[in-house]
Amino acid sequence: MKKNIIILLAVIIGAVLIRYGFSLFGNIMQGKAMKNKPAPAVSVMEIQNQSVIRSFEAPGRVVSKYRVDVLARIAGYLMKSYFKEGDFVKEGQVLFEIESQEFENASNVAAANIKNLSAQLTYAEKQLARANELVKKDYIAKSQYDQMLSNRDALRAQLSSAQAQYNDANRNLGYTRVKAPVDGKVGIINVTVGNYVSPSAGALTTINSTNPIYITFPLDSSDFQALAAGDGEANKDRKVELLLAGGTKYEFDGVQDFQDNKVDVSTGTVTMRATFENPNNELIHGEFVTVKLYANKPVEVPVAPVTAVMENQAGKYVYKLDENEVPQLVYVKTGEQKGHNWIISEGLQKGDRIVTEGLQKVTPGKPVRIVTDEEMKKIKTEQVTDKK
Repeated sequence: MKKNIIILLAVIIGAVLIRYGFSLFGNIMQGKAMKNKPAPAVSVMEIQNQSVIRSFEAPGRVVSKYRVDVLARIAGYLMKSYFKEGDFVKEGQVLFEIESQEFENASNVAAANIKNLSAQLTYAEKQLARANELVKKDYIAKSQYDQMLSNRDALRAQLSSAQAQYNDANRNLGYTRVKAPVDGKVGIINVTVGNYVSPSAGALTTINSTNPIYITFPLDSSDFQALAAGDGEANKDRKVELLLAGGTKYEFDGVQDFQDNKVDVSTGTVTMRATFENPNNELIHGEFVTVKLYANKPVEVPVAPVTAVMENQAGKYVYKLDENEVPQLVYVKTGEQKGHNWIISEGLQKGDRIVTEGLQKVTPGKPVRIVTDEEMKKIKTEQVTDKK
């Protein structure tokens, strides 16, 4: 029994050794084949700088320049409304009417008080004028004249107070007609006719101004620094284009006229704002859009052909030749696309050499055969012919 086990183990070990030998032989033969295989032909180019007006895309949100809550400034019953929800209204247009009888009565009482005091003041001034002549001739005592003068001044003060009360009463009467404080689009009516309203009851409705209108958008802090460095200052009016849902370009260009004074630590972005004309009320408060912000001045940046830049799960990369002209995989950060080129933000600089043709056969760290563009075209033609 023990002998059989030893024989079985010997057979197993022998099989493993034979398998390992075949595998080792295969690897050796494959290595020889790889050594004998000619290096792949590639075309290369030297990275150059290009003068471009940089642009930056970002998601944006439409925001009304003014968003005003329409409030009742006096207390009373809401008698009437003069608009429909969603209407566009003009500044000064009457929106609601509050019961006015109480305020009309107060205005009438104040007006009557003014008339009464005006009549008394007119009589007092006439009396004072006569007394002034009489006191000069000693027909009346100086104290009597002083009393008339004091009475006249008191009536003047009362009339001034009555005038203020009348103005206040008319102000409150005017508040019975609730008017639009700005041009814009009216939202939902929060309080319907028949309800009792007051200044503390909340907004009757809300108006969002529509023209001009703001677009706010976040810009990555690194892009913001590149933009500011290129233009020479951080806060400068810049052209802004707008892409609506579906990719349609908005007919008017805007102007970036504001940016926040800090970087949002949670997102690493700077909040920017652009102002757009909106004469047709096409842009609506709260709508999401795509913003394209343009620098004011051109800058020199390295560019690489779109066809030379590949991408995997780790990001975009190119094959850059090292000092021995062996391609190495180098990850790059690209900006916007200009024609057939990517703007390179990180990873390459002027003078670097990269592979532009024959990329599929390149292995990082393995030698390649550099050929001219004409030779590459000839190689491609031969490969097409061989496939046929």
